Amino acid sequence: MYIKKAAVVGAGTMGADIAYVIASAGVPVVLRDVDAAQLDRARQHVSDLWNTRVKRGKMTASQAADRLANMRFSQDPQDLADVSLAIEAVSERMEVKKSVFRELDRVLPPLALIASNTSALSISELAAVTGRAKRVVGMHFFYPAHMMKLVEVIAGEETARETIAAVMQFSEEIRKIPVKVKECPGFVVNRVLMAAMAEVLRFKEETGVDAADIDQAVTRGGLAPMGPLRLADALGLDVAWEVANTLSAAYGERFRPSQEFASLIAAGHYGIKSGQGFYSYR
Repeated sequence: MYIKKAAVVGAGTMGADIAYVIASAGVPVVLRDVDAAQLDRARQHVSDLWNTRVKRGKMTASQAADRLANMRFSQDPQDLADVSLAIEAVSERMEVKKSVFRELDRVLPPLALIASNTSALSISELAAVTGRAKRVVGMHFFYPAHMMKLVEVIAGEETARETIAAVMQFSEEIRKIPVKVKECPGFVVNRVLMAAMAEVLRFKEETGVDAADIDQAVTRGGLAPMGPLRLADALGLDVAWEVANTLSAAYGERFRPSQEFASLIAAGHYGIKSGQGFYSYR
């Protein structure tokens, strides 16, 4: 199946990044959100990314304008009526995602595919609210999507092989590296990442070591390019919280969020997006 036009539903930073990646590959894409202000922020975000490439001599201003012209920013679900693939990128809450999937099932062409960018939730459960379970798949990008090459491709219980093949091919066409993984809470990367994060937070809670010291130990030791607590702030602690609770429910105590993590969430401190997380951004 050839993906001639795509859509991304959810214009947060991740959704905007995914749409940017698709448009950069020359594929027309609709970025849809119910919030006009969020769409304006997304337009500014992708414009900034292309302008940065222009300033660095990676592309011309004309090429950047052409890429932006490949994008449509829309609040109208009817603008999805002719897309071949829709990627859901809303908050990491099953009921919110199910609501989006029901709408997509109504408005998309019968043969269109629906993918979820979920970090940890069940593709089979999402597919069950549609009438096209064979055409539902997980397509998990990583933050920031315009830089990270990996895409986890996840089949639900009823996902057709043709659907997986089409999404694998599309991922390569947008210059990503797709890897097929088994459906399970957290898939591969987030299951490993959140296990490490849980241990880091237990260590921080037990010892009182500062977040910056932990992150510097990781980065200066060459274990990762970004420390785990700085990464969590960048991803959004609210997203990490939902993933942590999903994995804790599935796998038990070893994924239990720490008390400090719970306190930050209760106070509305979600990382960079709110101006405060493990670090202050004010």
